[in-house]
Amino acid sequence: MLDFERLEALASEVGFTHVAPLDAATIVLRDEVRDMCVANTCGAYGKNWSCPPACGELPALREQVGRYRAGILVQTVGEVEDSLDFEGMMEAEAEHKRHFAELHEKLLEQWPNLLALGAGTCTRCAKCTYPDAPCRFPDKRVSSMEAYGMLVVDTCKANGMEYYYGPQAIAYTSCFLLE
Repeated sequence: MLDFERLEALASEVGFTHVAPLDAATIVLRDEVRDMCVANTCGAYGKNWSCPPACGELPALREQVGRYRAGILVQTVGEVEDSLDFEGMMEAEAEHKRHFAELHEKLLEQWPNLLALGAGTCTRCAKCTYPDAPCRFPDKRVSSMEAYGMLVVDTCKANGMEYYYGPQAIAYTSCFLLE
């Protein structure tokens, strides 16, 4: 059984705004979410090892996620002036990714087989090698919750975490599934 209080303290220590226990049984990997990836709204489809189609097909991802029972959801909530404040959004995203990378390293010490799912595409490299060469950092590559087919708002709701904090806030959510 996971010591949620210890995990929450660790996540808060690295800077996350909110932390919630994650019951892996609440995770649903949806075809509709993957279809949004195929629409390539973010521009990363077929261009990054952490995104579809390179990150795997849903049946294999469902099997992978199914090996876990519990984990944590982590969130960084940043302030924005309005829905067009892209600078504020990018600052909050960068902060979230820093927190995520730091917590990921710490959790790997105790859970070397954890499954870390981030927010947005992997940005470890300035330009991903996909599809021309193998990933430079396969052990540090992280797919997003959406790349795995998760509707983040539903995962948050099912685990008692808020998703929307008002018009002057932006929330970035990630998760860690731990054995």
